[in-house]
Amino acid sequence: MAMHTAVIGLGSMGFGMALSILRAGHKTYGYDINPDQVAAFRQAGGAEGALDSVAGTLDAVVVVVLNAAQTRDVLFGEKGIAGTLKPGAVVIACATVAPDFAREMEAQCAALGLLYLDAPISGGAKKAAEGALSIMAAGTAAAFQAADPVLDAAAASVFRLGDAAGPGSAMKAVNQLLAGVHIAAMAEALTFGMTQGVAPQDFVDVISKCAGTSWMLENRAPHIVAGDYTPHSSVNIWPKDLGIVLDIAKSANFAAPLTAAAMQQFLAAAGSGLGAEDDAAVAKVYARNAGLVLPGDA
Repeated sequence: MAMHTAVIGLGSMGFGMALSILRAGHKTYGYDINPDQVAAFRQAGGAEGALDSVAGTLDAVVVVVLNAAQTRDVLFGEKGIAGTLKPGAVVIACATVAPDFAREMEAQCAALGLLYLDAPISGGAKKAAEGALSIMAAGTAAAFQAADPVLDAAAASVFRLGDAAGPGSAMKAVNQLLAGVHIAAMAEALTFGMTQGVAPQDFVDVISKCAGTSWMLENRAPHIVAGDYTPHSSVNIWPKDLGIVLDIAKSANFAAPLTAAAMQQFLAAAGSGLGAEDDAAVAKVYARNAGLVLPGDA
C-alpha cells in the first residue's frame, strides 16, 4: 500500500533513505535545514509541499537527524510536528540516542495517539541509497505494522528487538562502541605500519584479507590511501556517539576503557580542526604525532 511519508533530515543517510522510500512507490516528502538538499530531493521526484501543510496527511515520519536534541525539536519543539500528525501515524526515529530518551519520546507520542518506533540505522550512505540498511528496531506491534512498508523500502535487515522503545537504541550504542573503536584502531594500525615501512595501500591489500580486518577498516582505510576526506561520516559524529556510549556505561557502572581511548582520539581530531572531515581523518592525529606524511598531504 502506498503511504504518505516524510523524511526529516536529508543528510547522507536521510537522503538515501528518502530516495529508497520514493523508489518503492510511496509519496515521499523530504525536509532539511539545507534548502539545496530539499531542492535536490524534489528534483529526484520528491513531493512538494511545506511540512506544516502536509503533516496532517502523513502516515509515517522518518526522523534522520543528528541527535536527541534535534529529534526532540522536530517532534516537540517550537515548530514540532507531533501535534499536527494524525492519530495512528508512526514516527520512525533513526538518530543515535540513549535508550531512556527513546522511551521518553515513545511516551510523549503515545499521549498524542501517535505510534513510535525506536529505529536506529547502520550501513552508510551507499546502503541507504540502495535501500539496504540494517535497522535495529523496537516498538509496539502496532508501530511495526504501521512502519513495515517504510522499513521494507529502506532496509535489507530489520531486527525486531523489543515491544517497546529502548532496545533498538541500546543495540545501536553497542554497534557504535565497536564502530568508533574500530575506526580509531584502523587509524592507529595503518600509521603504526607506516613507521615500519608498510605503505598504506599495502596495509589495505594485506590486512583486509587477514584476521585483523574489520568492516570499518575495509570501508575507511581506502579513504586514507586516496587522501580523500570528503565526509561520508564525519569526525564530529564520534564525540557525540561515543559520548552516549560512555554515559550509558557510567549509568550501568560499567568501565569502557577502549571506548574512552577512542573518544580521546576523535576529540583530538575535532580539536585540530578536522571535525567536518571524514572520520578516517582521525589518522591525521596519529600521523602528526609521529611525524608521518599521509597520502595526499605531501
